[in-house]
Amino acid sequence: MCLHLSRTFCRLAVLNALAMKPLIFVLLATLACIAPLRAQTTTPEAIDFDKARQLVERAKGGATLTDDEKAYVRRAQAERANPPGSAGSGIDWDKARILHQREQRGDKLTDEERRYLDQAKAARSKSTDSASGGAVAAQRKAPAHLTPLSDMTGTDTYEGEDGGLYGGGSNQPPEALRKSAEAALTKIQPLDAAGKPAADGRVGFVSISMSNATMEFSAFKRTADAAPQKSNSLTIVDCAQGGQAMAEWVDPQARTWQEALQRIQRAGLTPAQVQVAWVKLANKGPSGSMKDHLTILEADTTRVLQNAKAKFPNLRIAYLGSRIWAGNANGALNPEPYAYESAFGVRHLIQQQMKGEAALADGKAPLLLWGPYLWAEGTKGRKTDNLVWAREDFAGDGVHPSDSGRAKVAKLLLDFFSTEPLAKGWFAH
Repeated sequence: MCLHLSRTFCRLAVLNALAMKPLIFVLLATLACIAPLRAQTTTPEAIDFDKARQLVERAKGGATLTDDEKAYVRRAQAERANPPGSAGSGIDWDKARILHQREQRGDKLTDEERRYLDQAKAARSKSTDSASGGAVAAQRKAPAHLTPLSDMTGTDTYEGEDGGLYGGGSNQPPEALRKSAEAALTKIQPLDAAGKPAADGRVGFVSISMSNATMEFSAFKRTADAAPQKSNSLTIVDCAQGGQAMAEWVDPQARTWQEALQRIQRAGLTPAQVQVAWVKLANKGPSGSMKDHLTILEADTTRVLQNAKAKFPNLRIAYLGSRIWAGNANGALNPEPYAYESAFGVRHLIQQQMKGEAALADGKAPLLLWGPYLWAEGTKGRKTDNLVWAREDFAGDGVHPSDSGRAKVAKLLLDFFSTEPLAKGWFAH
């Protein structure tokens, strides 16, 4: 209808111009017709996610993007969050969204509701794969065997890197880092709304990451809030959000941060009271070599940590985490070996900060430490404990944890923060 009216208007304009004779009026009227018709028929340029990533990297490096470049990045971020094809899956997304919100609140879903939500997550994962522009083809196959990083020794290697969470085959922080952590721990104390020490103040502990993280951390929060060892001054807030991986937290004005601040407010905290964070490293659809995807993941996480420090000025420590096992993944969202390799990204960031990386300096980012290591090789497990990942620990997509999978991560988190010398001081009584 609009196009028909535009054409009718243009014909009248040309006829009127012809009646006026001078050629200039004819040209102006014709140009007035062409512009709206072109606007009606031009289709938006398909998103080149490599181009978008390069623009983000330029911005991270301090370059000023043009308005068109900023708009391009926003389009790419929106398409990643809502990939094409998700509307044609037969899923009632409003229903699925309500179920997801109930799940995040800790409500118990019926078996039928659980199956529906799992089906929605699997459909979302598949649509993300189809929108990834060949990500599946670019993803490497996992080797037949992967050794948990915590089981690797100083002489074991993977992609040229040795073992141990902190490197050199060690799962304990080096002495210099331990001392820095102890100094940071002394600053974590109950604070009032203005961020001043107060006997009746609060210690805010938040999560930052994507869907897996909010599923796991919300289960941990329920367990921890009921645990007798939890400090009465501690307020735990799940700020992680479904579909919002590291790339979606890079922009300090992104809706992820707006939502996080709202959740903190609803919990009765102010940003000045947030002093500890758990940050789980992941991006959607990683591809290429380990160096390729970790370069992106580490750059994104660095910006996220900087944003967190800027928004939470009293944030002292960020405990970093990598993904759980993804050997059952049936899509490109985050399969193996990418889930496994995210642990090396955690280690790289900690080592970079120890070496004096300016982007992670004191004042720009919190102190970085490992949180609990969550990866084990499926049912083969790992040497450090009895953790295994069975098929029933996952939803239909093989990536998101089921109730039993969430319970496993919740236990690992609770055990770590209750007993780890570099954590229990602020977490427990």
